[in-house]
Amino acid sequence: MEPSPISTEDFRALVLERGRELYRDLPWRRTRDPYAIWLSEVMLQQTQVSRVDGRWQRWLERFPDVTSLANAEVADVLEEWQGMGYNRRALALRSAAQQVADAGGEMPRDARELQALPGIGPATAAGIRAFAFNLPGVYLETNVRTVFLHELFPDAEDVPDSALAQLVEATCPPDDSNPSDDPRTWYYALLDYGAWLKRTIPNPSRRSRSHVRQSKFEGSRRQKRAALVRMLLEASQLGEGISAAAAARVLDEAELAAGRGEVGESMARELLEELAAEGFCRQVGGEGEEPLFVIA
Repeated sequence: MEPSPISTEDFRALVLERGRELYRDLPWRRTRDPYAIWLSEVMLQQTQVSRVDGRWQRWLERFPDVTSLANAEVADVLEEWQGMGYNRRALALRSAAQQVADAGGEMPRDARELQALPGIGPATAAGIRAFAFNLPGVYLETNVRTVFLHELFPDAEDVPDSALAQLVEATCPPDDSNPSDDPRTWYYALLDYGAWLKRTIPNPSRRSRSHVRQSKFEGSRRQKRAALVRMLLEASQLGEGISAAAAARVLDEAELAAGRGEVGESMARELLEELAAEGFCRQVGGEGEEPLFVIA
C-alpha cells in the first residue's frame, strides 16, 4: 500500500504550519515532568480533553509524584479515578509507580524500560519520551493516525498500522537541535491538526485497519464491574465489605430499572471474584460465613 506522492519535506512543512495555527495550550504541555506527562497520556486514552482538564490537576494535587502514588492505598487511587472509566488503568498507574519508586523514583527514558511497566504500551512510551524528554519515537495514537491517513492515504481503506508506523518514524525529527521542529513540537502539531480534522470532516481513522468501534457501555459487563467498584468504595468508607448477594440486589435493581434482565447472585460473585483476582478487592470471612469482598 503506497502513500500519496507528497514529499516528506512538504508533508512535514504542512503539518508544522497547521500545528502553529491550531496549537492548544493544554495544562500538561506546560511541564516536562515525566510523571505528570505519563498521567496525562493515560488519562487521555479514549477520553475527551475537556474531561481530563481538571481531573489531571486534581490527581496531581492528591498524588503529586511517583512516590506518593506508589504509597497510596488502592481505595484512594480508585476513588480519585472515578468517572474516568477503565478502572484497571488506575491500578496499573499505581503498580507502575511502585516499580519506578522501587528502582529509585526516576521515570526511565528508554522505550523498552517504559513498556516493561504495567499499563504502558508503545504509544504511551513514545508520548512520555517525546513530551517529557524530547526524544524521537513512533507515537501512533488516534489523532496522529488521523493526519497520516488524511494526508497520505486519502482514498485508501483498511490501512494497516504497519504502513503508518514506518512513515511516523521517518517523519519524526531525530533530536531537539531545532526548537521549532523537535519531537515534542512535531507530535503536538500532529495531535492538534488531527483533533481539528476529526471535528471538521468524517473521521479518517475509521479507514484504519486498527479502528475498533467502542462497545456499548450501558448494560455491559464493564458497566457492572464499574458499579461494583463504586459499591466497594462506598462500603470501604463505612469500614465494611459487600457480599455477592447484596451486590446482586443493587445490580438487579439498576438493570430492571433500565429494562434489562436481572444479574443474579452467581454473576455478581463471578464479577467480584474477577475483580479480586485483578487486585481491586479481596475476600474475607470465616468458615461457614458468607464471604465478604473488601477493597484491596
